[in-house]
Amino acid sequence: MSITALPDPNIFAGVMVGILAITVVWDAWALTRARSDIPILGELANDGYAWQSEGPQEVARQWGNLISMAAMIALPWALVEVSSTIIWWVILWDILLSLHLISLMIAKRYAITSTHLFADGQRYDWQRLRMPISQPKRRIMLHRKGWSIFAPLPLGGHPDMLIIARKRIRSILSEEE
Repeated sequence: MSITALPDPNIFAGVMVGILAITVVWDAWALTRARSDIPILGELANDGYAWQSEGPQEVARQWGNLISMAAMIALPWALVEVSSTIIWWVILWDILLSLHLISLMIAKRYAITSTHLFADGQRYDWQRLRMPISQPKRRIMLHRKGWSIFAPLPLGGHPDMLIIARKRIRSILSEEE
């Protein structure tokens, strides 16, 4: 019978922290790029529309992710001693996740054009999105086609802005069908 050796916990922790660092830097870059992608708010050419959310609206939009991140910050502490991982990896993990958690709660810019949706610093082609019939009250929920459990793409903002955006999104998606 062969015994499978587990990888060194500190090497594993370093790889995971490295992946998380790349993710945090990428998201920060994408969010800063959103300001240049969406320089003006309100009515845009060709029946487009751009709006900005506020912090509390982003908390309502991201509540599930915020709870998951809080768990991801806490859980490694239960395993650090058992796994003989250097505590600095867990501290660095928590710092990076805290930065990412903060980035989830800051105001975001969104825009609708005839060809794309701009959200979270990303550009989504309308052909790759669909709007579920059932919609939450405090955000717009879209689904990315082919993304399985990662399909939900919530959009935040002031309720008055979301009413305008929801109408335009429905109009665009109904033209796509």
